[in-house]
Amino acid sequence: MDGTNQTTVTEFIFLGFSAVLYLRLTLFVVFLTVYVLSLMGNSLIIFIVLTDITLQTPMYIFLGNLSFLEIWYTTATVPKLLATCLAQAVTISVSGCLTQYYFFFSMGATECILLAAMAYDRYLAICSPLRYSLLMSLQVCLRFSAGSWIGGFIAPLLPTILISRLNFCGPQKINHFFCDSDPIFKLSCSDTFL
Repeated sequence: MDGTNQTTVTEFIFLGFSAVLYLRLTLFVVFLTVYVLSLMGNSLIIFIVLTDITLQTPMYIFLGNLSFLEIWYTTATVPKLLATCLAQAVTISVSGCLTQYYFFFSMGATECILLAAMAYDRYLAICSPLRYSLLMSLQVCLRFSAGSWIGGFIAPLLPTILISRLNFCGPQKINHFFCDSDPIFKLSCSDTFL
């Protein structure tokens, strides 16, 4: 301890957008509209893939997974984004910030892995059309999907654990609308090298 009086930060403040009220309200309406349309569109895709038996092929199962993922990916950040549009400053606890960080990056990692699996599926369909149904059976497709979700949730685990061990003692303001690693590192009074 260096003898200075330091207060441990227990919550962060998202500064969000401009102080101009009409601009924030306009952004709120735009973001809310896009968010609701995204939820409706992705839910519709999931519903159609689940109910239409002819669409229960690997390509559409992957698309259904991607739609489900997109619902949760946007939901990890958009509610706080909407709150920052309505208020000039919105608070989030440090644990809430870490939870948001983990889920945001879990969904991002899952999306990357899932897109790679989808690319492999299309590669097999184009380059090995006669053996495609043997190589990409429903069981293999479901394993790829499950592996995408499991791998996506494991990938950001270590960085999240390391970030959770940081101490925050400086200004608690984040000039952003969600918990990203760079703003979190800037607020830490611990060594962030690792």
